[in-house]
Amino acid sequence: MSQVLAQAPTAQKTAQAFTALRHRDYRKYYPASTVSMIGDNIEHVISYWVIYKQFHSPALAGFAVISHWLPFLLFSFYAGSLADRFDCRRLIQISQALYMFASLTWGLLFLMGTLQVWHAVLILCVHGIAGVVFQPADQLIIYDIVGREHLQSAIRLKASARSLAILLGPAVGGTMMLILGPAVGLLANVLIYLPMTVMMWILPYTGHAQGRFGTRGVSGLGFSQALKIFREVRHDHRIVTMIALGGAASLFIGQAFQSQMPEYAHHFGADDGGFRYSALLAANALGAILGTILLETTGYLRPRARTAIICCALWSLAMGLFPAAPSYGAGITLLVLAGIMNITFLSMAQTLVQLHAPVELRGRVIGLFNMSSLGLRVGSGMTIGVLGSFIGVDWSLELSAALLFMVTLGLLAYDRAAGRRLDTRIIQP
Repeated sequence: MSQVLAQAPTAQKTAQAFTALRHRDYRKYYPASTVSMIGDNIEHVISYWVIYKQFHSPALAGFAVISHWLPFLLFSFYAGSLADRFDCRRLIQISQALYMFASLTWGLLFLMGTLQVWHAVLILCVHGIAGVVFQPADQLIIYDIVGREHLQSAIRLKASARSLAILLGPAVGGTMMLILGPAVGLLANVLIYLPMTVMMWILPYTGHAQGRFGTRGVSGLGFSQALKIFREVRHDHRIVTMIALGGAASLFIGQAFQSQMPEYAHHFGADDGGFRYSALLAANALGAILGTILLETTGYLRPRARTAIICCALWSLAMGLFPAAPSYGAGITLLVLAGIMNITFLSMAQTLVQLHAPVELRGRVIGLFNMSSLGLRVGSGMTIGVLGSFIGVDWSLELSAALLFMVTLGLLAYDRAAGRRLDTRIIQP
């Protein structure tokens, strides 16, 4: 009997490995969405090259980054409201249609030689809005397919697919440019979004597991509406903490360090922009993939607010140490570790938000989380990029990481105090 009990935890952990893939429909949805994300990254690679070739404008290149994240800050909550109200399959198809429109328009205008700055601005905005429409609907569909028990596994796998797309997108996009040319490559990229579009006609899931759509009307675009929903869920300290954690991570670090990677590579002696520079770019994504494999095969970390905060703190430490790494190998190692910690705390935060959000508000609460965890990445361009132009990108990343670490300490204290208050209310008769 004692042997059976001793073996039980191991059996439980083994059973949890890649559980989301045991759902037949998730096995269909997962590759289709991964291919779509690869198409998204292919478009980035080729369109950024087109912008450089056509205009040689650093300002337009900067706008390309802003236009990708600013719509998440402005419209994520409204997109979540739409996901609460309507069939999420149709919203995903709308997002894929917007992606296809962007690739098609890039390709045609560049092929005809008529691309102008205002065209590029408009297309970049369309592409950003497509991502905003997709995110809440995608998350509700995943919840509908796998349910509560396997949600964290599904979110981790989806996050790793995003990292895989970041790894494969530049390679595939570069190959398409080499073989087909940038214009035809962008036109061919339109076809990459078709599997996800067709899949939405096949899957029987609407994103609303109860078989009905939200009873409340679509909320307005204003931040006052977002604040109203936040007040409705603020009694759950796990949701509040995860929204704050995602926002702080995005504001202080986000992905802005990637745009500064050429200078970090220069500091490590990779002046030629060759393999060493590419390896630095890929290390973070590789860490995310390794983190997913590690977490899925061990099953040690369950979704808990305190665990997510600690992993975010470790991520900030790894990112803060990276610029001061004594060698290129140490820098690569720190980026891989950072990738592991990043996917751990972000997937855990997203899981907690979905699990504890009220059913009728789930899309809007996810919209709030996306507004914070994705939209505030616009601010990381200031904390690392603009600040780095004054004090250097090494110091700006180290300072930003230190500020994030202090925020995580504050969130740990808040989570502990909120947990104690909850325990007190439960104990009281």
